[in-house]
Amino acid sequence: MKRIDCERIYLVGDIIDIWAMHKRLYWPESHNHVLRALLKKSRSGVEVIYIPGNHDANFREFCGSEFGNVQIHQNIIHETRDGRRMLVTHGDELDFAVRYSRINRILGDVAYELLMNANRWLNKLRTQFGKPYWSLARWAKSRVGKAAQAIAHFQEAAVHLARQKRVNGIICGHLHYPVIRQYGDVTYYNDGDWVENCTALLEDQQGELHLVQAIHSGASNQDVVLATV
Repeated sequence: MKRIDCERIYLVGDIIDIWAMHKRLYWPESHNHVLRALLKKSRSGVEVIYIPGNHDANFREFCGSEFGNVQIHQNIIHETRDGRRMLVTHGDELDFAVRYSRINRILGDVAYELLMNANRWLNKLRTQFGKPYWSLARWAKSRVGKAAQAIAHFQEAAVHLARQKRVNGIICGHLHYPVIRQYGDVTYYNDGDWVENCTALLEDQQGELHLVQAIHSGASNQDVVLATV
């Protein structure tokens, strides 16, 4: 956010993990830095639109409201500079389309949390040996048959929703699986996340959307570059 100037920012859900905070209150100063940076952007004229996800669904009761220049919506249509219309949504509503039961979603969240904990320890070891960051969770999603199948079903459900809404594409998060994929007349975009993949979607001056990743390129955490994924 410090390196990019923009007109609009979409926060596509799960910004604050309220589910996890029900079990353990965890709020380091770095979290305040992120919120202050977003509010500073909104006060300087950047349009900030927050679309709550399933982990911060408590904020959905405020959809249609505005807090500190931050708009809250269930979903929204974004029009690119080249005139294409994109449905922007978190994506957890598509779980029902791919027949995820509530217990399956809970088990999935538990499994993901375990993967992320293992991921942290693994990357601490990799750092000690001078190795770059590597996502264990992303590797598991691409290698485990049922996970890959679930991702494919989710993407198909998202494309079906986009066609129902008569838009050119759909932008979502939820899966933590960053990708841009064309399905006939509809483009599917998943922006990934800021924790596991460190990815985001950026629209350029011509209206093209690009998936970018923040990469630590040195010993300091401040030494960060953006690369196209």
